[in-house]
Amino acid sequence: MKKHNFSAGPSILPQTVFEKASQAVIDFENTGLSILEISHRSSEFLNVIERARALALELAGLDDSYEALFLHGGASTQFLSVPYNLLENKAAYIDTGTWANKALKEAQMFGKVEVIASSKDTGYRHIPKEYSIPKDIDYLHITTNNTIYGTQYHSLPTTKVPLVADASSDIFSRTMDYSKFSVIYAGSQKNIGPSGSTLVLIKKDVLGKVSRKIPSILSYENQIGNESMFNTPTTFSIYVNLLVLEWIQAKGGLQGMEKLNQVKAELIYNEIDRNPLVLGYANTEDRSLMNVVFNLKDTSAEILFDALCEEAGISGIKGHRSVGGYRASIYNAMPLESVQLLVEVLQLLERKS
Repeated sequence: MKKHNFSAGPSILPQTVFEKASQAVIDFENTGLSILEISHRSSEFLNVIERARALALELAGLDDSYEALFLHGGASTQFLSVPYNLLENKAAYIDTGTWANKALKEAQMFGKVEVIASSKDTGYRHIPKEYSIPKDIDYLHITTNNTIYGTQYHSLPTTKVPLVADASSDIFSRTMDYSKFSVIYAGSQKNIGPSGSTLVLIKKDVLGKVSRKIPSILSYENQIGNESMFNTPTTFSIYVNLLVLEWIQAKGGLQGMEKLNQVKAELIYNEIDRNPLVLGYANTEDRSLMNVVFNLKDTSAEILFDALCEEAGISGIKGHRSVGGYRASIYNAMPLESVQLLVEVLQLLERKS
């Protein structure tokens, strides 16, 4: 039976990427070697990582004042790396959920952190909009999309201070002015590849302004100087990143991704709003195009819904343990047909209840 993977991550990848990556595991570009065993210093892999870094900048529409890095440690390591490299006196954070809160807690170990806005009091159901941005901060940090609560920034803060963002769950899913960010980072396991690598886009002029000594592995300047090769990179993950970035480019770039993602999101949100058994979690104006969080009004209907999902081959639909309910993650590679199937299952639940 075909599976429809709505997992929040590691998540669905394009079928063509699976096919190319599978072949590369056996024989990478007719080298007679697997992508899993070629040297990270070989010309074959250097070509992979150089193409991936260049294509990431191209898709983001960024010029050579920026660098693209593929690093270890997921976004969680960037929670630490950002203040290590940027926080000298004070930083501001906007708290929109679990991951935003984890990021600000890491920063608090390095200096003063001001939480200038939070949606915690409403269960993180909205994106704060009324707040003042201090002028004396080293940077402002946001989380562009909140996987657990299904909220997303649909307009970026206007600020003259460096803007930093964790975009792990919506990077390259829509058009956005990436030049507004001084640093934007993303674990790759949702929209741009398997787990293991982390993409970091950095405006170079924001670096070199802290007085502390920075460990070599966490120094952005050091990683830029070594072109993401300070230590052995996650070679297979970066290769798959390249395949996904090429797939995005072939699908029309970020404009193509946004068009498809809007259609998918509209389809499922329309059903949530129509279906008398279903209640959406996030405020309507802040709903995520990536993570659709919802509950059944009558929890006793969950047994039937779970059974219908299993019968239909729907996987990974359960909500995060901190919220409960359900979460349909509809990242870039999620086909429209899978979203249509989920809508049909919700309609079948209504008929059977």
